[in-house]
Amino acid sequence: MNHTVQTKNEPVAEVLNADGQSGLLLVCEHASRFIPDHFEDLGLSSEDRFSHAAWDPGALAVAKHMAAEMAAPLVASRVSRLVYDCNRPPTAIDAMPERSEVIDIPGNAGLSPAQRQARIDTYYVPFHTLLSRTIETKNPSALITVHSFTPVYKGQKRDVEIGLLHDTDTRLADAMLASAAGHVAQDVQRNEPYGPEDGVTHTLREHALGHGIPNVMIEIRNDLIRSEDQQKSMATALSRWIGASHASMAVTPCKE
Repeated sequence: MNHTVQTKNEPVAEVLNADGQSGLLLVCEHASRFIPDHFEDLGLSSEDRFSHAAWDPGALAVAKHMAAEMAAPLVASRVSRLVYDCNRPPTAIDAMPERSEVIDIPGNAGLSPAQRQARIDTYYVPFHTLLSRTIETKNPSALITVHSFTPVYKGQKRDVEIGLLHDTDTRLADAMLASAAGHVAQDVQRNEPYGPEDGVTHTLREHALGHGIPNVMIEIRNDLIRSEDQQKSMATALSRWIGASHASMAVTPCKE
């Protein structure tokens, strides 16, 4: 069973595999590149709308396979992060960015306070309300967010293949890093290619830290998950890795 939340007849967030009973909860904030018609593509070219600036390519597909593998619900956004980045608080400048890497976003230039508030109310609030309600209903024992990143950023090649990101609660990331070699062949790094200082742990801070829920943000280099076979293979490896790591740290108290 899936649950979808709509605002002004727009699907803005959904829970996939809502009946999942494993105790784990998955989140994909950058699941979609959809830009509602009334934004007129934010003034972007077709190439830019399909690029990593607009979404995390492959992330939703991997997260869906993980949800099936782990019998876990998955909360996903249904709108491009260029309309509103659901992994950023309303106060963040890049919640509605005027520029993403080397791409200017004309439809986000010079937004008035009223226009910004309208997007907050339409996209951010429903997504995080749905996530909060899912947490209340499911009482998860771990929260895992799934993302992807581009192999080259601002002309710089990235060697890291999987990043395990965390904020002040390191329990799940520590357990996964300790057992990485036994589960994945990729180069795994802590808080790479981003970290808390980049503002990327908003969902973890908002929904996991205050509740004492073990959590981690997984970043996968998107050239590793382009095909369906790659996505399924990655999802299987991640699911087994998370399951074993979560079991190994289940009795470890939070450091906070």
